[in-house]
Amino acid sequence: MKNIVIFGAPGAGKGTQSDKMIEKYGFGHISTGDVLRNEIKNGTELGKTAKGYIDNGQLIPDELMIDILASVYDSFGKEHKGVIFDGFPRTIPQAEALKKMLAERGHNVAAMIELFVPEEELMKRLLLRGQQSGRSDDNEETIKKRLNVYHTQTSPLIDWYEGEGIHHHVEGLGTVEEIFSRIENVIDSL
Repeated sequence: MKNIVIFGAPGAGKGTQSDKMIEKYGFGHISTGDVLRNEIKNGTELGKTAKGYIDNGQLIPDELMIDILASVYDSFGKEHKGVIFDGFPRTIPQAEALKKMLAERGHNVAAMIELFVPEEELMKRLLLRGQQSGRSDDNEETIKKRLNVYHTQTSPLIDWYEGEGIHHHVEGLGTVEEIFSRIENVIDSL
């Protein structure tokens, strides 16, 4: 079982690369963004609460996210090949909570794969995605807020996972296939 945390700034290509990992390795996938967008679309209480945070460019409270993740993770059953965590953890307390939640099940995170993309490229990708998908959170003002949150609150996770001995830096520029080849090298070495 290879649980993977895929990590990177908004627009780094986490969703695209996760799809390729699912196809090749048969992993489950938990995208906190998709889970939350679904809750918002369905107008659930959680969705309404989450929308308030998201609209202000803020992170969802940890307890709320861990509860959601635990139930989605458990839905894959006990004998899965591994799960990709996409968009979580975003802070050190979340990483510690994820580690604890997995340990309670006798599981762990096998690797944290960091997709690194320069900021100018992230901005270009996100503005384009907003035009193509109509995602309301892909506008310049919100993107700047999200990148600022990433740099101040999320990037310290790199050092935390480095300390755990499972951080893998992957260059996020190039074709989708070139980037995936770098990711395959990491997964195949686990």
